[in-house]
Amino acid sequence: MPRAHIELDRKAVVAPVRRRTFGSFVEHLGRCVYTGIYEPGHPSANEDGFRMDVVDLVRELGSTTVRYPGGNFVSGFRWEDSVGPREQRPVRRDLAWRSLESNQVGLDEFARWLKLTDSELMLAVNVATRGILPALDLLEYANHPSGTTLSDLRIANGTPEPHDVRMWCLGNEMDGPWQTGFMTADDYGKIAARTAAAMRMADKDLELVVCGSSGSGMPTFGDWERTVLEHTYEHVDYVSCHAYYQELDGDLGSFLASATDMDFFIDTVVATADHVGGKKRSKKRIDVSFDEWNVWYLKEHQEQEARETDLEWRHAPRKLEDVYTVADAVVVGNLLMTLLKRSDRVTSASLAQLVNVIAPIMTEPGGPAWRQTTFHPFSITSRLASGEVIRPVIEAPVYETARYGEASLVDAVATVDEDRAAVFLVNRDQRETAHVTIDVRGLGSSRVVEALTLADPDVYAKNTLAEQDRVTPAANASATLADGTVTVELPPVSWTAIALR
Repeated sequence: MPRAHIELDRKAVVAPVRRRTFGSFVEHLGRCVYTGIYEPGHPSANEDGFRMDVVDLVRELGSTTVRYPGGNFVSGFRWEDSVGPREQRPVRRDLAWRSLESNQVGLDEFARWLKLTDSELMLAVNVATRGILPALDLLEYANHPSGTTLSDLRIANGTPEPHDVRMWCLGNEMDGPWQTGFMTADDYGKIAARTAAAMRMADKDLELVVCGSSGSGMPTFGDWERTVLEHTYEHVDYVSCHAYYQELDGDLGSFLASATDMDFFIDTVVATADHVGGKKRSKKRIDVSFDEWNVWYLKEHQEQEARETDLEWRHAPRKLEDVYTVADAVVVGNLLMTLLKRSDRVTSASLAQLVNVIAPIMTEPGGPAWRQTTFHPFSITSRLASGEVIRPVIEAPVYETARYGEASLVDAVATVDEDRAAVFLVNRDQRETAHVTIDVRGLGSSRVVEALTLADPDVYAKNTLAEQDRVTPAANASATLADGTVTVELPPVSWTAIALR
């Protein structure tokens, strides 16, 4: 049995728990919006056509911010299409996902949906195929109280109060050749800087996100961030990171260590941003918005697209509807732990996406909505993490991975508030239960109030329409606290949360 020991000290503070870490992402892609969050005629639909069974699950998930409306979709989007009387809205082709967009859900409707879920809107503007003036028009429509043409149009459309959107993304993945209107770093940096400066003329308190690399594997990674930030550093607040992971070629060991790659990604982007800030002798600090992250079976989808012969344009086709395993959920839980560990610089993040499309929530048209395996670690962490993030000292065996080198068999992070604490752990060992001791004397904890573990003898077990609760977290009765030490056993390939008082 592998043994690990963890030391926790209330003084080893990383940063406050950032509630925006628990953000998500809704894109007009596949069935994320249509028959996902929106399905008029569904038994649970409200007067706006939104599925209230999905609203209930989103609230349970604990999502705090939602990035919208893309994603790749935004680079061909005309925001004006999505407001006004629904019967007058145009149907457009979406080149990003080869679909038809009806625009039946737009900014005003989506903002009302966000209120149902207690979430904050993070809005993306199209700098790829449009530019500065449409971005300013959208800002006026969304945020100006009244007395201008576009703010009065919003009021006439049934939304008297401004949406007051604070976070704005300046495009999406502009380094990617798959992106409609993709650019070089120099070209994008220039247009992003001009757009950001113009938006700040309208509202100096906006929080602006500039596009970083689409992934750490991009050939321009690092150099892209440097070039873009040299243009935009004084105009923006965040640089974005996007990362997706999957098990490749049966290499479960590397997959379970995906969080080590995310940590490297963050390190590199932060170092690059600080280098640019140093060159500019700026007192400002650029934070990271990790506004796309998840497990995604990208290789399988690319192979399927290469075989695709039916190129008919359809409305809300089934796309990217990955069904997640126990191993996927363990990795998602571990990635979220890494985002918490880096709360000093990662102050916003978005799990991509929210419903049906590589998502923690699935729906069936006219039927039920259910939780994927990945739902649970996100929901539990969002519920339990509060106060400040504590950096743990971990002594654990290591193992060698083919993709990421050496990785610890046990990983952990903790949070502490005035009267409670939480510890989140993973066991990456594929065969053995890990025996873990956690010194919590420095937290002042007196008892274990909750211990939940997500694991299964079959690491590829899934929740499906036929078996919606095949995989759920279970109480971990091994978690005990005595003499200032928590003792717990972690099953192979598992994610665990322990709440303390």
